[in-house]
Amino acid sequence: MLEDINVSELVETYLIPWGLNILFAIIIYIVGKIIVGILVNLFGKVMARSKYDDMLVDFLKSILAAILMLFVIVASLDRLGVDTTSLVAILGAAGLAIGLSLQGSLQNFAAGVMLLVFRPFTRGNFIEAAGTAGVVKDITIFTTVMTTPDNKEIIVPNGAIYSGNIVNVSAKETRRVDMVVGIGYDADLKRAKEVLLEMVNADERILKDPAPTVAVSELADSSVNFVVRPWVAAADYWAVKFDFTEAVKLRFDQEGISIPFPQMDVHLHKTEE
Repeated sequence: MLEDINVSELVETYLIPWGLNILFAIIIYIVGKIIVGILVNLFGKVMARSKYDDMLVDFLKSILAAILMLFVIVASLDRLGVDTTSLVAILGAAGLAIGLSLQGSLQNFAAGVMLLVFRPFTRGNFIEAAGTAGVVKDITIFTTVMTTPDNKEIIVPNGAIYSGNIVNVSAKETRRVDMVVGIGYDADLKRAKEVLLEMVNADERILKDPAPTVAVSELADSSVNFVVRPWVAAADYWAVKFDFTEAVKLRFDQEGISIPFPQMDVHLHKTEE
């Protein structure tokens, strides 16, 4: 039976064509991979010059590399004689099934892309979003990682952030400190206002422009309330707020200006049986 096999015909008909196809498929894959790497690096340099976010650039590079490598693999398989039309159809059906089963993840994915593209905040910003607040530590495709002021790490889905209001506290270089100071009805109103203005003007951290506001805002139940609204550099916000609050109490005590606190008068009525 072995004598009936024509070795030269076997080599010419099967081994050489298949060997050449495998060789060309390997060459297509290797050369294609090199070209993909060059194109992806070139794309990354162009995006970097456009000053896009590094995370967005890395993400787009990975997507571009995956798409181009898919074409390279399909071309290699086509050289081997694989029916790539059926393969593409199978991959499309699989992608659709996976997409339907991961709708929530895809929502976070889409929101992550939008956050990276439009950049309502970036690393290091203090934001309020999705019912929480903290400094942005990292922005990934599916989640945003934040650190709270008491050093807790919070991982928030991007969909929850992008679907609600986003307050970027660090977006501007200056902030307004809003404080309310109450004095008693029997206190000297004009003197209290003069003292507050003196304190505001004496603090070098408080900006002259925009000018700070000190004004009577309310005649409350047990106090006359002033609003004190100075503008400061964003980094000085909490320091000014805490220092000024303490300084007001100490200065008012020196000036004899009373700061009222909630009180309740209880009247007892004695009845005779």
